[in-house]
Amino acid sequence: MLRKLSYGAPGLALGIPAIPLLVYLPVLYADNLGLGLTAVGLTIFIARLVDVVTDPIIGIYCNQFDNPIGRRKPIMAVGCIISGVSIIFLLSPNQTSTTLYLLLWLSLLYLGWTIINIPYLTWGSDMGKDYEDRTKITSIREIFVLVGILVAGVIPAAASKFGYSELEAVKFIGWAAIGMGIIVFTNLLLFQKEPEKLILHQTEKPMSAIKDLTKNSPFKLLIVGWFANGLANGIPSVLFIIYMTHVLLADQTTRGYLVFAYFLSGIVGIPIWLRLSKVYGKHPVWIFAMAIACFAFLFVPLLSSGDIGLFLIITIITGLSLGADLALPPSMQSDVAEYEYFRTQQDRGSLLFAFWSTSTKLSLSLSVLIAFPLLELSGFSLTATNSKEKLFWLSIIYSVVPIVLKVIAIFIMCKFPLTSKKQSIIKNRLIKLEQTRGKKNAV
Repeated sequence: MLRKLSYGAPGLALGIPAIPLLVYLPVLYADNLGLGLTAVGLTIFIARLVDVVTDPIIGIYCNQFDNPIGRRKPIMAVGCIISGVSIIFLLSPNQTSTTLYLLLWLSLLYLGWTIINIPYLTWGSDMGKDYEDRTKITSIREIFVLVGILVAGVIPAAASKFGYSELEAVKFIGWAAIGMGIIVFTNLLLFQKEPEKLILHQTEKPMSAIKDLTKNSPFKLLIVGWFANGLANGIPSVLFIIYMTHVLLADQTTRGYLVFAYFLSGIVGIPIWLRLSKVYGKHPVWIFAMAIACFAFLFVPLLSSGDIGLFLIITIITGLSLGADLALPPSMQSDVAEYEYFRTQQDRGSLLFAFWSTSTKLSLSLSVLIAFPLLELSGFSLTATNSKEKLFWLSIIYSVVPIVLKVIAIFIMCKFPLTSKKQSIIKNRLIKLEQTRGKKNAV
């Protein structure tokens, strides 16, 4: 268990900047710095497009990289340095900062995160012994991520109590991420042992590997479902602050508490979904969680100013659903990676996680590119008073669009074939294959 906790702890540092980057950053640059909704949305999307190109390249490199220090540790160390420097500049803009400033440091941060995240996720996948163990590992990691998000959620609320602005609070979050990252990544990279290299793996041509992935049906289903659900989560995330400010008329402190409640509910939900997945399987439980979120979002367009209590209930329900989004799909990704290893007898874990990382980033960037221009097309303004009709359209974009996307994800995941029983059969056959290969190598 100590080894799993040491692996999961860096999720704390990775989770701390998640709120400012997804929730506060777009509004910070669009409103506080006056760059505009569409300009900021387009800039974030361009930065993600650059990141999309680097993901498969880094995934391929991670699969082929080998070093006496470790297969993943040197790569992750480089990513930590790039990410730390980028966070400082990205979350500390001044009034003269432009979209080019945002593009530069956001692109570098995405690059650093990719260099960390792909080998980090693959590390966890290789640690998992079986279908349920992989869920435990991903759950531990994601709980740390959510705790990091909670820390970041508390900072704006606390900062407002002491008279600091949201801009200053975002800077505090950046430094908290760096300080925590130094502690947890130092422990992981210096004192923890990497999983052993997979026995059956042999060097292969990168483009052949990428082309062959199209034959993996569970991979294709999961990445499309993951993308649709990521887009469904991304749109309300980037509109979270705007919705609470303009529709509910919530002040800065209340907004901080609501963000905190959302992610706290995610932490509470993870062990619940983990227990249910042991009984009913991962993808059926994930489908159920997405359906619950859809039901809760149905009531959002009915809310108006002052309905903080009702919105809190919706926030808690969707937060519980978030726990399933964070714990179950990553564990299913590890199952798919094991299936790919069995199907091809090649270790393509880093490449698979690179594509899943690309899907995540693309969905989040598209959520900004979709949500902000739609708001401007509706005539919505961040600075002027908005009519009831414009506020209604904000509510529709915030809630109804995600419902449609989650329904699409649900229909896709209904076709997902991997179950606990099938994964157990795959594991047993892999053990026999590895034993046979080991005997041949010994001869």
